[in-house]
Amino acid sequence: MHIKPSQIPPMHALTALEAAARLGSIWQAADELGVTRSAVSHRLAQLEEILGFALVRRSGKGITLTERGQRYVQEVRRSLDLLAGAQQETVGSPVGGALRVSSTPGFASMWLCNHIASLCAEHPELRIDIVTGANLADVDAKDVDVFIAFGHGHWPGHIVRHLYDVDFQPMCSPALLSRFAGLNKPADVLQFQLLHLREREDWAQWLNLSGVALPGDAAGITCSDMMLVQRAAIAGQGIMMGDEITCAAALASGQLVSPFNVRLRSPNGYYLLRSRRQRVTPAALAFTRWLDDLISRTLTALKDGRLPAAVAQERRG
Repeated sequence: MHIKPSQIPPMHALTALEAAARLGSIWQAADELGVTRSAVSHRLAQLEEILGFALVRRSGKGITLTERGQRYVQEVRRSLDLLAGAQQETVGSPVGGALRVSSTPGFASMWLCNHIASLCAEHPELRIDIVTGANLADVDAKDVDVFIAFGHGHWPGHIVRHLYDVDFQPMCSPALLSRFAGLNKPADVLQFQLLHLREREDWAQWLNLSGVALPGDAAGITCSDMMLVQRAAIAGQGIMMGDEITCAAALASGQLVSPFNVRLRSPNGYYLLRSRRQRVTPAALAFTRWLDDLISRTLTALKDGRLPAAVAQERRG
């Protein structure tokens, strides 16, 4: 695709937006960039004029991003990150060294560890260390290169890349589904143990979306880890709420099935983050590109009605 120069906003306007969004104020952005406050305001106004929509709103002494502004600044950070890393990576040069990845436990055990060998095959000299934390949105560890977090998408001080949104739906083992002549309507799930990840809110919202109220005394089992929830569901101990990406392997193998088409869009999603205090490395860039490509291929498979478990094999083929 040919891009006209007039379609590319000025770099100084993009960096002004990124700094103002990250720091939350015009004067702090001006101080960081070494320009006046009026210069930052002018650059933001120039960018809004080019784009044709509002990016920021004044809020007291600070600023807040509009909804479109939040989405746009994520893409700006992604582009600036790629530009910053491009000068550090020579095309065709081997990527080596160590990469420490922090992930939510469920994503790490149910998805990342099912595909990570394909990254190692592309970069044999790369040493990868995967760690997990108790908090799904924890991105504060100092010795981590990149984070995979589940949350709202706003982590000040980090470069944030949106990976995918999550649609939850009930999942259970085929054996459980065959009991009592299966699950014919949403209210039937209340005949079984409901499996919860830390809280009951997802089930309450899904049932409400289906026109069913979750009784206050409804049976249920709560686990602290998504992998524990999935293992209990596979063992026929109850019905879980899961998504088609993290549960792809279990769905493809037939260990889990989804009895209903009603899906609940979570207000949170999965994101890839890197602290702005850290220098981007070729290893972090290689991981980012690999993950972007694999997630994109997985989402395409789901859109086409295919189970995405074979995506990594297709990539190697």
